[in-house]
Amino acid sequence: MKKALLFSALVAGTAAGAFSTQAYAKDLGGPWSKERFQIRVRAIDVIPDVDSSVNIGGDVDADYAITPEVDVTYFFTQNIAAELIAATSKHDLEYTGNTALGDAWVLPPTLMLQYHFTPDSQFSPYVGAGVNYSVFYSEDAASGFTDLEVDNGFGYGLQAGADYWLNDHWGVNLDVKKLWLNVDAKLNNGAIRADVDMDPWIVGAGVSYRF
Repeated sequence: MKKALLFSALVAGTAAGAFSTQAYAKDLGGPWSKERFQIRVRAIDVIPDVDSSVNIGGDVDADYAITPEVDVTYFFTQNIAAELIAATSKHDLEYTGNTALGDAWVLPPTLMLQYHFTPDSQFSPYVGAGVNYSVFYSEDAASGFTDLEVDNGFGYGLQAGADYWLNDHWGVNLDVKKLWLNVDAKLNNGAIRADVDMDPWIVGAGVSYRF
């Protein structure tokens, strides 16, 4: 609940920031002009908000992970853009709080359609919504278990964030995403099966560059 309230507060804050006045207006040029592109490098904290159903009872949990992330944003107009993020993180999996099941890496490319409230201002907030496809790899079962498998899966998400521009090209960024993702996990050749809602919060901060 606290995380949801923080997310709502950030969305409200981005809307309130729409009244910032310092301008950095640019002509976007043609469809493939460099002025249409923006890149960011962020450190993100991936915080799974797990709900699960296990065929033998109990539940499955996943720990958080801090990892680097890169994203590219393309502006269709001054206000409407699409963001593609790339990052990968490793998560430890536990059964009923204290039994290690193993670990897995996840690569979750996510495409967001964004609305930028004040793209010509020093403070430039945005919101977004989009889709995600999470690829799980390098699954490794803990001692006492065998054959950990986590299926890939589609999800969807919401986003709110803001850039604060230091000059025409460089800025700092704060971004919060909430993803909804359901996956199936298997252990011991399928003897143990879990239906898992990962539903992570992704909180990031970093630098922005616009051409």
